Amino acid sequence: MLDSKIPAGKLEDKWTEYKGHCKLVNPANKRKIEVIVIGTGLAGASAAAALGELGYSVKAFCFQDSPRRAHSIAAQGGINAAKNYQNDGDSVFRLFYDTIKGGDYRAREANVHRLAEVSTNIIDQCVAQGVPFAREYGGLLSNRSFGGTQVQRTFYAAGQTGQQLLLGAYSALERQVALGTVKVYDRHEMLEVVKIDGKARGIIARNLITGELERHFGHAVLICSGGYGNVFYLSTNAMGSNVTAAWKAHKQGAYFGNPCFTQIHPTCIPVTGDHQSKLTLMSESLRNDGRIWVPKQKDDNRKASEIPEDERDYYLERRYPAFGNLVPRDVASRAAKERCDAGYGVGTTKKAVYLDFADAIMRYGKIECGKHGIENPSKEVIRHHGLDVVKEKYGNLFDMYAKITGEDPYEVPMRIYPAVHYTMGGLWVDYELMTNVKGLYCLGEANFSDHGANRLGASALMQGLSDGYFVIPYTLGNYLADEIYSKAIPTTHEAFAEAEKKVADRLENLMNIKGTETVESLHKRLGKIMWEKCGMARNEQGLKEAIEEIRTLRNEFWNNVKIPGGIKEFNPELDKAGRVADFIELGELMCIDALNRKESCGGHFREESQTPDGEALRNDEEFMFVSAWEYKGHNGNNIEWELHKEELNYEVIKPSQRNYK
Repeated sequence: MLDSKIPAGKLEDKWTEYKGHCKLVNPANKRKIEVIVIGTGLAGASAAAALGELGYSVKAFCFQDSPRRAHSIAAQGGINAAKNYQNDGDSVFRLFYDTIKGGDYRAREANVHRLAEVSTNIIDQCVAQGVPFAREYGGLLSNRSFGGTQVQRTFYAAGQTGQQLLLGAYSALERQVALGTVKVYDRHEMLEVVKIDGKARGIIARNLITGELERHFGHAVLICSGGYGNVFYLSTNAMGSNVTAAWKAHKQGAYFGNPCFTQIHPTCIPVTGDHQSKLTLMSESLRNDGRIWVPKQKDDNRKASEIPEDERDYYLERRYPAFGNLVPRDVASRAAKERCDAGYGVGTTKKAVYLDFADAIMRYGKIECGKHGIENPSKEVIRHHGLDVVKEKYGNLFDMYAKITGEDPYEVPMRIYPAVHYTMGGLWVDYELMTNVKGLYCLGEANFSDHGANRLGASALMQGLSDGYFVIPYTLGNYLADEIYSKAIPTTHEAFAEAEKKVADRLENLMNIKGTETVESLHKRLGKIMWEKCGMARNEQGLKEAIEEIRTLRNEFWNNVKIPGGIKEFNPELDKAGRVADFIELGELMCIDALNRKESCGGHFREESQTPDGEALRNDEEFMFVSAWEYKGHNGNNIEWELHKEELNYEVIKPSQRNYK
C-alpha cells in the first residue's frame, strides 16, 4: 500500500504543523552528511543552494557544461504566486483551487495547497536575489494573467522569466560553491542509483569528457532532472533533455507515477518539415493580449489581412466566453486541433491557427494617447504608441518569432499550433518528496506530484523553486535526522562495484551492436509513434498498436543501432543512444498507462471518453487515483510492470466537470 505521508489536520494547517514537528539535524551533524543532487535547473540549483547554505555537504551533477545551461532557462512567460498585488480577488485558496481544477482533479490536495502557500515566499526570495521582475510605473511588481485563471498572479521578466530565475538560483548555488559546501560536477551524467540495505546511498556517473565511470556516495540522492517530453522526439524541450536519471531510479524500485499525463502547449511555432529536430515555444503570456482565430470558411487561402472581421472565427472566445483565450492549455490545444482537423487551419500545412495582436496594439495605443493628452489621434499615431507598449511587454518573443519564421508578427498574425511541452507524470513521491525507495527523493518536473492531469501555465517555475528552496530543506532533514550515525560508506563497497559493472556492461553492449541505423533515426521513429498514437488524442486500438510497434522498435534498436567512436572518450552519440534506449522503454509504459486509464482527464484525452461537445469526460468512479507503476523486470523480450494505486481523497474541493464557459 502506498503511504503518501500526508499530515493529519486541516488542509490549511498541514504544512505548518509538519514544519513544527519534523525532525531536525543540528549544524555540526549537517557537515557530516553528504547529499547528491542530480540536475541543476530551478529545482536542482535551488535545492543544492538551500541545502549547502544549511551546512550539508552537497554534490550537484549536470550533463551540461554549466548549471546555467539547464532547460529551465527556456521558460518564458512567468511564475505564479498568490500575493494578490492586483487586489482582484486572488488568495492562497484561489491558487490552490485553480491548480486542482486545472489538473482535472487528479492531483493530491495536500501537496497543491502547500505549493500555493509557499508561492508567496518564492517572489520575495527571488527579488532579494536581484531577479529583475517587470514593474509598474510606480515601482511595484507587475502581474499578468495566464491560462486557467481569472486573476492576475503571474510575475514575469519580459519573455525570459526562466532565464532570470535560473540566474538567481545559479548565483545562490555559486555562492555555496565558493564557501565549499557545494561541489558541482558538470559534464557528468548519472547512469545508476546505488542502493545499500534498501536505501539510496550513491550513484554511478559517467564523465562525458573522458568517458570514465565514477562512484559517488551520498546519504541521500535527489533527482531533479526535469521532464521526459523528448520521448516524442519533437518537443519544446532542449534536445539534451531526457528521462535517464529518473528511469534509472525507476528500474531500481522507484514507482513511476501517471506516465501518460503529457502536456501539449497550444502556443508553439508549427512544424514546417521533416528537417526539424525540435520545436519552439511562444509563451502562453501572449494569450493575454493576442486573439486566436481561424477563417470561418474551410480551406481559406487568403492572407489574414484579406479576411474581414465578420469572416473570422475567434473560436476560444466563442466556445469559452468566461475564460476566452485564457482557457487551460489542454483545452486550448484540443480546440486548435479540432479546428484544423475540420479543415479551418491556416498556413501551407493547414496545421496552424492565428494569434493576432492587431486589437491589442490599437487598444494600448488609445490608452497611451490618452496618457499623453493626444486628442483625436489618427490610426497611425494610435498604432505607433500601441506598438511601443507591445514591444516592451513581448518584444523578445516577437523578435524570436521573426527570426525563426521570417515573418514580422507586428504586421501579420503569428501562426501557432500545439506541441509537446511538459510532463505531469514522473517518479511517484510522498508528501516529503521521497520516492518509495528510502533516501531517494525527486523534485520539480521529474516528479508527478503537483499538477494532476494538466499543468497551469507559469506553475512549473513555481513548483521547481518551491520544492528546492522551501520544501526539501524541511522534509530531507526529517529523514537525515536518523542518518547522523551512518558514516560515509566507502565507494569500494560491493554495491558500488556491482552498479559500476552493470553500467559498464550496458555501454559495452551498446558499442558492440555495430548496426546500420543512427540513434537519431530510431528516436525519430519512436516520436512518430508516440505523437500519432499517444499524443493529443488516444484510443484503444491506436494504443495497442503503439505498444507492439514500440516493442518491435526496441528490438531493432538493440540489434541494429549504429554508434561511432569509443567509450573512453567524448562521445555524444553514445550518450544519446543510452537516453533513447530509456525513452523507448518509457514510451511503452506511457502507452500501457494510457490504455489502462479508460477516461479522459486533462492532457490525457481518450476519444472513447468525451462529452457531446467534445470536452474531456472523467470517470471518477473508477479512476480517482494516481497510477504508480513498479518495474518488475524483463520477461524474454517484454518488460513487465505492476500497477499500484494511490487513491485521491478530496476533503475540501468537490470534483466536478470542468467548465470554462
